[in-house]
Amino acid sequence: MFKTYEKYIVKSFFSKILLLSLIFFSLIIILSVLEEISFFKNLKVNFILPYLITLLGAPITLFEIFPFIFLISTQFLFYDLFKKDELILLKTNGLSNLKIIKILFFSSFVVGVFTVLIFYNAASKLKFFYTDIKNNYSKDNKYLAVVTDSGLWLKDEINNTTIIVKANYIKGNNLIDVVINEFSDEFNLNRTIQSNQVDISNELWIINDPTITKENVTDKNVQNFTLETSFNTKKINSLFSNISTLNLLELFDLKKDYEKLGYSSKEIQIHLLDLFTTPVFYGILTVLSSIIMFQVNRNKSLFFHIIFGVLMSVIIYYINFIFNSLGNNGEIPAAASILIPLTCLIIFSIIGLIRINEK
Repeated sequence: MFKTYEKYIVKSFFSKILLLSLIFFSLIIILSVLEEISFFKNLKVNFILPYLITLLGAPITLFEIFPFIFLISTQFLFYDLFKKDELILLKTNGLSNLKIIKILFFSSFVVGVFTVLIFYNAASKLKFFYTDIKNNYSKDNKYLAVVTDSGLWLKDEINNTTIIVKANYIKGNNLIDVVINEFSDEFNLNRTIQSNQVDISNELWIINDPTITKENVTDKNVQNFTLETSFNTKKINSLFSNISTLNLLELFDLKKDYEKLGYSSKEIQIHLLDLFTTPVFYGILTVLSSIIMFQVNRNKSLFFHIIFGVLMSVIIYYINFIFNSLGNNGEIPAAASILIPLTCLIIFSIIGLIRINEK
């Protein structure tokens, strides 16, 4: 059971997290709604729609900045403890610096588990609705791409025709074992093109040794054939990159589908590992922020702590971003892209904890 002063610390910490979360959520709404209004300004939609989809997309953005909310909340907690001389009172009740940090670490860890299992899954579903609604009004909704157990499926509308493509898997810049059905405006079948390999480096696809069937007549005498589309390798990759719309179970399913297709699942692996380490990441940032607060001059102003917290958040964000990019590009293993910056933070925290209890 928690003692009274331990409950006080946890309650104060949670209140800071909640307050900052509400502040950041409000900022996200204010900044995002301007973008959505600009998107819909030339479309005939209900005036409520931009505000509705802003609310749908905001929770996942809030989830992405949660680590820094924990970091700044810890600073604000200790700022209050220092200013009210409550830290001395806590120590007279046998609560050492290390024990205070321990309480905050486990509190952050528990909240981290909740945010991953409950908040993230709910926010990703809202993000899915956001994307689905916005795609209906996007100029790019004439094409789509999905992955199923049977392979990769593409739909494209170009030059007054509709193209439906099915490929078994992707290898580099090539689609393998491809069937292309081309339809007219009235959705009558114009022709069917089959090929073992299609180069999709750019929008003008190069179809190697195609078999073309038109009006029940098959022609196998064409060596190379080009087809204009809206897709290339980069665009297909970007269509599959919005994994924030998927919950944990959907991420695991998509990872399996990608592996069957031959499509790289590194981005999903990194995202999953990032989610699994999130509770530890929250806890370590809380510990690191606590250590720093014990080290800095306690007479510093609240403005100083806000600026310092934001600066730390930016530095940690860009370090994580760099390692994630290296992992996604295959420069380092997927696990290393998450574990290296996390391990560095843990080492810095351990070094600080060794000395902190003497203060």
